[in-house]
Amino acid sequence: MAYYKYPRFIEQIDHAAFDAVAEPGQVTPHSGIYRCEACGQSVVSTSGHPLPPQNHHQHPSREAIRWRLIVATR
Repeated sequence: MAYYKYPRFIEQIDHAAFDAVAEPGQVTPHSGIYRCEACGQSVVSTSGHPLPPQNHHQHPSREAIRWRLIVATR
């Protein structure tokens, strides 16, 4: 889960980048905060660098780790 204190620093936009789900180790398409679709753990990743791999963290149910952009930076 990502948190924030000052809403004036966050702007809501409707962009397709937030709809895409990325695989572990995939090159990060947009810098920002990514959330694991299975367990909700969040990570920061920079554009051009790989997202965390499958063994980054484990899930009790053994669900696959898949990353979704939840906060983008410019």
